[in-house]
Amino acid sequence: MNEPKRALLLGGTGAMGVYLTEELLARGYHVDVVSLDDMTSTRSALRYLRADMSRDEALAPILEKGYDAIVDFLIYKPAAFKSRHKMLLEHAGQLIFLSSYRVYAGQSPVRETSPRLLDVSDDKPFLAELENEYSLYKAYEEDMLRASGQTNWTIIRPSITFSQHKFQLVTLEAQCVVERARQGKVILLPEEAKNVQGTLTWGGDSARMISGLIGNERALGEAYTIATAEPPTSGAIAEYYRDLIGLKAEWVDAETYLRCIAGDSEWYKFARWQLIYDRLFERVIDNGKILAAAGLEQKQLMPLYDGLKRELTRLSPDYHWEGKAVNERMDAAAGLR
Repeated sequence: MNEPKRALLLGGTGAMGVYLTEELLARGYHVDVVSLDDMTSTRSALRYLRADMSRDEALAPILEKGYDAIVDFLIYKPAAFKSRHKMLLEHAGQLIFLSSYRVYAGQSPVRETSPRLLDVSDDKPFLAELENEYSLYKAYEEDMLRASGQTNWTIIRPSITFSQHKFQLVTLEAQCVVERARQGKVILLPEEAKNVQGTLTWGGDSARMISGLIGNERALGEAYTIATAEPPTSGAIAEYYRDLIGLKAEWVDAETYLRCIAGDSEWYKFARWQLIYDRLFERVIDNGKILAAAGLEQKQLMPLYDGLKRELTRLSPDYHWEGKAVNERMDAAAGLR
């Protein structure tokens, strides 16, 4: 009798990982999920491992037996990834590497062959932050895999993903979007983004797409955009949240919005780049490549409104997020006391 295939999910309790675990179990995999969370499982095919994956010495003993597939949802700065990717490639039949659709420059529709910001941007201060700017170092880490001399890797570039406790609107996270709606407070959003089309993909659909790449020989040495093709505007998404949780949105200039996000901190420039080099780009996705690889059709994917309704309905009213600073700055800007 053949041994079951084994998959390792690093950082596997997040927006996509929770659904991918179930997809792989349904396919007969034995799944090990590593995270900082203290979790247990009663299913023999599922094991949770608590470990600090920022340290190679914590990962090494986990990798000793090898895995048919390793899905790495962790985020590394380039210096750390230089050593880590070699270790992972050596112990995986296939390494699924989490990049981001933010690597793409502003061409629309977005395809896997679309230009990347790292390759075409002429913004020198932006490019100088390669070690710290997410959209740049993810592209740089993709290049490390391509230069590794191995092809047992697959790059995934997810769009913005919502799931369980993760909800976004423009660049705001759930601690603003959901918490402020619950409190009946106004949320400030940048007017410049209101009519820009973007992409927000349900985590369950992202997991189905990723699952279709695991063990797929045609996916080796390839990159895939993990996204729905539904392209709502930020204004439309705000309306969905209004209908579902009573969100009150006020559209302000980008500078006011960015000051709420970052104040006068050193992260202001990164908040600005995330806005202008992603959320103000038209992010209409051509997802033909991933659908073909995963054996899916767009009509099988969750419509955005239905997905938000599903996850928000499941959300416990007792669950709360940390993150007071942005809300306090937003209160001040909105004239709330």
